[in-house]
Amino acid sequence: MPPNTTATTGDKPAESGRKKGRKARLVVLVLVLAIIGGIAYGAYWSISTVRASFPQTKGTITLQGLSGPVDVKRDGNGIPQIYASSDEDLFMAQGFVQAQDRFYEMDVRRHMTSGRLSEMFGTSQVKNDEFLRTLGWDRIAKQEYDTKLSASTKKYLDAYAKGVNAYLQGKDGKGISLEYAALGFVNDYKPQPWTPVDSVSWLKAMAWDLRGNMQDEIDRALMTSRLGPQQIQDLYPEYPYSRNKPIVQDGQYSELTKTFRQGGASGTSQSTGTTGTTRTSGTTGGATGTTGSSAGTTGTTGSSTSSTAGSSLTSQLGGLYDVLDNVPTAVGVNGQGIGSNSWVVSGQYTITGKPLLANDPHLSASLPSVWYQMGLHCRTVSSKCQYDVTGYTFAGMPGVVIGHNANIAWGMTNSGVDVTDLYLEKVTANGYLYDGKVRPFKTREETVRVAGGTSKTIVVRQTQDGMPLLSDRDDELVQVGRKATVNTAAPDRGDGYGIALRWTALDPGTSMDAVFAIDKAAAWSEFRQAAALFDVPSQNLIYADTDGNIGYTLPGKIPTRSSVDDGSVPAPGWQSKYRWTGFVKQDELPYEYNPPRGYIVTANQAVVDKDKYPYTLTTDWGYGTRSQRITDLIESKIKDGGKISTDDMRQMQLDDSSEIAKLLVPKLLKINLDDKNVRQAQKLLEGWDYTQESDSAAAAYFNAVWRNILKLAFGNKLPKELRVKGQCLWVDKIDSTGPVDDNTKVRECGQRDTDQAQPDGGDRWFEVVRNLMDKPDSDWWKTPRSGTRRPAATTMDQLFARAMIDARWELTAKLGKDIDTWSWGRLHRLFLKNQTLGTDGPKILQYILNRGPWKLSGGEATVNATGWNAAGGYGVVWVPSMRMVVNLADLDKSRWINLSGASGHAFSAHYTDQTSKWAKGELLPWSFSANAVDKSTSDTLVLKP
Repeated sequence: MPPNTTATTGDKPAESGRKKGRKARLVVLVLVLAIIGGIAYGAYWSISTVRASFPQTKGTITLQGLSGPVDVKRDGNGIPQIYASSDEDLFMAQGFVQAQDRFYEMDVRRHMTSGRLSEMFGTSQVKNDEFLRTLGWDRIAKQEYDTKLSASTKKYLDAYAKGVNAYLQGKDGKGISLEYAALGFVNDYKPQPWTPVDSVSWLKAMAWDLRGNMQDEIDRALMTSRLGPQQIQDLYPEYPYSRNKPIVQDGQYSELTKTFRQGGASGTSQSTGTTGTTRTSGTTGGATGTTGSSAGTTGTTGSSTSSTAGSSLTSQLGGLYDVLDNVPTAVGVNGQGIGSNSWVVSGQYTITGKPLLANDPHLSASLPSVWYQMGLHCRTVSSKCQYDVTGYTFAGMPGVVIGHNANIAWGMTNSGVDVTDLYLEKVTANGYLYDGKVRPFKTREETVRVAGGTSKTIVVRQTQDGMPLLSDRDDELVQVGRKATVNTAAPDRGDGYGIALRWTALDPGTSMDAVFAIDKAAAWSEFRQAAALFDVPSQNLIYADTDGNIGYTLPGKIPTRSSVDDGSVPAPGWQSKYRWTGFVKQDELPYEYNPPRGYIVTANQAVVDKDKYPYTLTTDWGYGTRSQRITDLIESKIKDGGKISTDDMRQMQLDDSSEIAKLLVPKLLKINLDDKNVRQAQKLLEGWDYTQESDSAAAAYFNAVWRNILKLAFGNKLPKELRVKGQCLWVDKIDSTGPVDDNTKVRECGQRDTDQAQPDGGDRWFEVVRNLMDKPDSDWWKTPRSGTRRPAATTMDQLFARAMIDARWELTAKLGKDIDTWSWGRLHRLFLKNQTLGTDGPKILQYILNRGPWKLSGGEATVNATGWNAAGGYGVVWVPSMRMVVNLADLDKSRWINLSGASGHAFSAHYTDQTSKWAKGELLPWSFSANAVDKSTSDTLVLKP
């Protein structure tokens, strides 16, 4: 039976904010800073200072190192299209232009990936840097550059770095970005030249946030202190293959020897020559583990003052070091349930007669957006200049990550395959235990330099096979080492086991080669060959071409494991049989090409039916709620000969139907309620169509009921390590053997940030509740009384009634007693925050750098996935970070949008100029051909040698 718990505190109120016009902000900026810092410092922060870093977008600039002139054509949204006559000139110009718009963002990213944030922000980032130094991303990136990448890729990386450094030449901090001007009051930091390794390192950050089920491993280990094996299995149910179809249904997993089809041969053995042993199916399923805790959380704080700044202004800016205690997320939020959508429809079902391809990756909301839109065009495609490609790039990295060229289009979603394992290590004074012998750790020293503080040296310990000991740096993993279940033959736990990480991204790889190879691929065979180089992170890649073909392939370096290990929980590191046995060969990974059904959908669901594939790719897929909804929408459009248009694809991206509401609302409407105020709220659900529009009162109330169902049935029964910070409960006392059976209660407070806590309300929890609805007397439905209005529950109906009561009074507190004023958008708001100074910096800087709120439609595990964490509140945590629809019949009729804008400069017209359109579900024209680009061009800059 789940432990009995009683809540003693509620949740924190939602954040609030105001949105002002750009001109008003400029005036306020000047006036406030003039008052705070005195006339001299007000002048320093004048409009001319703010505008000093804006990019030149017209006229000419001379760049040493170009071999010929380069044209940079920007449209009305500031999106650049670059035209050059050689590959090196093209990528040098890309580096220059991205630095014009986004160098501060690029600089923060490279400091994050290399574990050097303390050099910019001081002592608050030391713990984060220690963690990232232990992972050693930049060390691996340098190995890749030195030993793995092709000569052409190195040449492009070098050219890109040359372009960035050409931009930096002769500029001081305030000439680069407003944020440097702010840092200048407390720090003498000056940007250093860009290097090719800085670009490669960013792929490690992307891989970290898309690394698989590591967070699920951690959570399952931590649950053991409060829950038994069956209870944990209840919370990680099997994937519903019969209801939510996997990606690959009519495809192949070996081009050489094997095929499988729905209902056909299962292919249960390895192909000849496969490395490793066939892995048995995992014991439990679970939510896709796309993201996890960011590297570290908080460190010791410090402050610094500037002898040159006015005392009042210094007191405001001196708090920078104290409050920057959150590492900027890479390309994902810290938490679970996050994902992405992509799908492609064959020309047989489209109005144009050629394929349509849609993609919208769901990532943490950041300002500026993680994506940067750009076109890279050779004036004449030849052996000297090979690229004509457009799409979404990462500022700081050459090439296009998602988009199309003249022949093909492609999209990505996270595959969720398990490429990480945590190992429990029995650590001794002399090393760690392995097959009965003590092996010494490999060690290295890392020195963290601290702006305004004293440098700190740490020792990084690694096993002989290269696994870093993360528990030396991570408090949560220390708890895993104390609590993870082991058998009786395990060595003495003592104060706990160390935790080491095996992760494919800690091996040098070739993903940077893949980016350039995909960008110039002209057909399916070339695309597949290029994708095979994309070793980490493993992604679902969808494909379409102008000849009418569609396809899907799963690339990636994916480990095989022995039959004793399924990768779902931390494994015993002291036994060699738990180590990886090899990697799945690329030609044995699933793919599809022109499937008979005429479309392919990927939305983080299972890649392939577990009974029809010889390897278990993970035990923690997403549960297929979004993918099946997309499939149903496609099927509904094409039945009876219907055809799909570009705008139909856009409308599908905006679908905000709640699948869990369809399951629960009929049940909720049958519950008898005594309180007339609660009955009034219940009536909102009558006739509701389950859509979550921002103006919907029914959506607001249902989501509040769902949140309270989860909290009462599960959240209050989870260990403190998984619950929200500040949520304190009286719980059954436990000791080393488990719960103490004498009714002794202790007060425990949650330890997780609101966007990481459980239950998060994603579609894993949909499946949990769906399964338990067949067990109305399950112990999970039991919850104690709380106050006079909130009775105890012993059955499902009673708990649902209690949740409806709690939801009514929660929304009364948040939105008012009058339900006619309720709306989902008042709860479900998006704030865009600068990921450093705008996150927790001085209020004046937050006001200057941040934007919002926007009231959003959509919700958790819907196609329009404006995600929120049910344990933490209703605020938007992750979003469709961009949306695109590619029209393969006429590429100039493709459409795209970004979350924010092209610029990272806070007062640029293009800082958030796309956000309101994005929030409404609009898409912008996406010019590709030279004629279309010329028609859309507003500014032209010529870069000359």
